[in-house]
Amino acid sequence: MRAISDVQIAQILRPYCFSADVNLSSQISAYIALLLKWNATISLTTVTDPVEICRFHFGESIFAASSAPIRNGRLADVGSGAGFPGLPLRMVSPTIELTLIESNARKAAFLSEVVRTLDLSGIEVFRGRMEEHKPDRPYDWVTARALGQHEDFLSWSSTNLTAAGKVVLWLGEDDAIQVSRVPRWKWRSPILMPGSKKRFLLVGSRKG
Repeated sequence: MRAISDVQIAQILRPYCFSADVNLSSQISAYIALLLKWNATISLTTVTDPVEICRFHFGESIFAASSAPIRNGRLADVGSGAGFPGLPLRMVSPTIELTLIESNARKAAFLSEVVRTLDLSGIEVFRGRMEEHKPDRPYDWVTARALGQHEDFLSWSSTNLTAAGKVVLWLGEDDAIQVSRVPRWKWRSPILMPGSKKRFLLVGSRKG
């Protein structure tokens, strides 16, 4: 499969409110190549077209940098899987201090390999369940993409966020409606993903 070009990457990311420079485009290209290589033996993604990977995984992850907005502070990405949304957010915002929480050993190994290959700093890969992760300081942001377990996720987040901290969820329409009704949280209106009719960002903070 032909590699995606830097020009294509920049064009794909533009609708997601981000302008990619050559360095970022090269990093994304290397990430995609590594993802597809590992995906041959480990189930990391069902999306295997590099253009769609760039759009669906990178574009929709990076979109939160401007729409949430997530730009600074400490971020925990729960159930990171192949690294989305946490790693793309860290790639576009180097000031983020990132923890990737992943219970699957092989997926955690992949995340460590991405961090090494792309020479990224300020990132911890925690291999374990979120309940097992005991941070030494609270987070400013907690993210999850297609995680499920929303009640458990919000319960963990409520005890591991700063007073002004926020959760950001990547959800389908039905889940976005359901989660936005969860009490003890203040929710913004769901934010529709560019080019989608069914995928949303949901941003919430604790009440009180």
